[in-house]
Formats: sequence, C-alpha cells, structure tokens
Amino acid sequence: MISAQLRDAAMVVDLKALKHNIKQQQAALPVNSRILAVVKADAYGHGAVPVANAAKEAGVDGFCVAMLDEGLELRNAGIDRLMLVLGLTPVHYAPIAALNDISLTVGSTSWLKEYAELAKHESLPPLKVHLALDTGMGRIGFQSVKEFKEALDLVRQPVFVFEGMFTHFATADVADDTYFKRQLQRWQEFLDTVDQKPPYVHMANSAVGMWHRETIAANTVRMGISMYGCNPSGHELPDSLDLRPVASIIAKTTFVKHLKAGESVSYGATYTAQNDEWVATLPIGYADGYLRRMQGFKVLVDGQECDILGRICMDQMMIRLPESMSVGTEVVLMGTSKDKTLFATDLADYAHTINYEILTSITPRLLRRYQD
Repeated sequence: MISAQLRDAAMVVDLKALKHNIKQQQAALPVNSRILAVVKADAYGHGAVPVANAAKEAGVDGFCVAMLDEGLELRNAGIDRLMLVLGLTPVHYAPIAALNDISLTVGSTSWLKEYAELAKHESLPPLKVHLALDTGMGRIGFQSVKEFKEALDLVRQPVFVFEGMFTHFATADVADDTYFKRQLQRWQEFLDTVDQKPPYVHMANSAVGMWHRETIAANTVRMGISMYGCNPSGHELPDSLDLRPVASIIAKTTFVKHLKAGESVSYGATYTAQNDEWVATLPIGYADGYLRRMQGFKVLVDGQECDILGRICMDQMMIRLPESMSVGTEVVLMGTSKDKTLFATDLADYAHTINYEILTSITPRLLRRYQD
C-alpha cells in the first residue's frame, strides 16, 4: 500500500515523547533493570523502524515483535539488539531466526525436540530461545512444572541458547488484583524450579511496570502501550508515570460549504442540518483507519470541539465548523489544539474499544511524519 505523500493528512509521531516515556519507565525501575521495547504491529501503528531507532537511542536493551517477518524487517534496517518473537514460530522457519540472530518463543517440549533433530542436519548457529509460561493467560506456554523442567533440560543442548523465560498477565491493568496475584504465585512456582536463570527473565508488561513494580520477580520489563504514551487500563487506573502521547492525527480541510437547514450530509443521509451551518470536508476516512463508527464524535479546530457530521466515508469525512473558515484549515483528529486534547483513549471510549485498537487500526496509507 502506498503512503500518501500528496495530501494534507498525516499521523505525526513525536519521537522525543517516545524517548521521554522510556526514560520515565527506566527511572521507576530498580537499577540494572532491562527494558524490551515492544514494536510489534508496526510499532502499534507508529512505524517500526523509526520507533526502534529512537528506542535504541533511549537505551532499551532489545525489542519484541509478534512474528518472524517483523524481526527480519528490523534486522534488515540495521537494528542489531536482542530481537524476540513473542508469537510461536513453526519449526521449519526457525533456521531463518537462527541465521539472523532472532530469538524465538517456545512453549512445548515437542517443538524443542523437533528443532533439535532438524538442526543436526543443518550448519546453523545456536538458536536463542525464551521459554513461555502459561500462568493464567491461557494463550501459549508451558502449563505444568513437569514439562517445564523437561524443557530446561532440552535447552541445554548445543543447538540452543537459553536466553530467556517469561509469562504474560491477563489482568494487570484492572483494579481487582485477585487474578493477578494468582498468576504471580504461579510464576514464582515456575521460577523456583530454575537453578541457573537465563539472562532475560521477564514477567512485566506495561501495566506491571506501571502499577505492580513492587511485585516484579524478574530483571526485564516489556514496554508496550505505555511507551506510546497511553494508559494500558484506559481510565480504570490512574497514570503512575508521566506519559506523553506520541501520535497525533492531523488533516487540513479540502472543501468548505454553507449547508442550509434541511440539507443532509454523507451516505444514508443520516445527518440533516437543523439550522444553516458551515461544513468542511477532510481528506481522511476509514480506509486510513479512522473508524467508520466514529460518526458523531468530535475533532478540534483552533482549540474548539467540532462535530463529525454523517457517516465517515472510505476516503473523506465531514465536520461542522464554528464559522466560515478557509480551505487548508488545520484539523486535529487526535492530539492537541491549543488547550484541548483528544487522546487515543478518548477515541477508544467513543468507539467502544481500547486505545491499542485505535492506534493499530491506522493504515500505512496515512503518511507518518516524524518529529524529534
């Protein structure tokens, strides 16, 4: 997909804010703690390579991606620090990871045995692995201590480097910590079986790094949504770090018209003016990831809240202006205009979703403009 260079609409990515957020997390952790920057899904829509380079400058120890292809993209861009694939990778693709110094997540002894057999017939460097533990997320990982102990024996083979072990919490971002504590206890049971711990032991996601720092039985934090300046809980828990939003969405009006009372706007004529008003068109729509269900929400124009009128189209949308304004007027769909701010969480609340989905929904067609 092309990135539209020749229209006045963009996601503005503030790399200085990203570095600030990383420094905030670093300062809140014990000395010598490590941070792995989570840059999966194109860095939550912000752009994997520019974000990874900025995070590297801020001092992170490595990166987490969701799939091997994402790790290869960063390796090909010259990112040379630890690169962990958080999802499971089919065994037959694992040699590619070994050859590119990309670490893989493993959650079963059968996978380790199959790879060990495959590697006997290949001239490969040792494969770096992180053992995933299912303490209650119910997604991937070892569920029993017995199988985990067997895995610990298998990863001592020369074809492997036992680089890390980790778990993931399902409820670290909610006020009720009952289930979190249950997972934490289970994590400790697994941890107690390891005589010689690997270099990277990580159980803390953004939420643990913000609200459960005293419970961190590990040396590494995986910093995800908080790195991008968003609260993992939405509004349920107050920010415990001074986070700054990294992304803004800004467009300029392409057309302005005077709409008379009784006239309608957009598909389905779902909006009809009750009074004469000024309406502007913006060159952005749901094909750019600005969700169709945002109809009726608001944008900011010169620090004033302005309603979105009618259905959002694939490539355009319409807003009510407070007065007649010229074509080319700047409109903030997410971000700050004078003393008002629309956060990703505000958009998420209106769309009945989470800030993660708002950010990752923005398609590559919308130009990313970087500021540092």
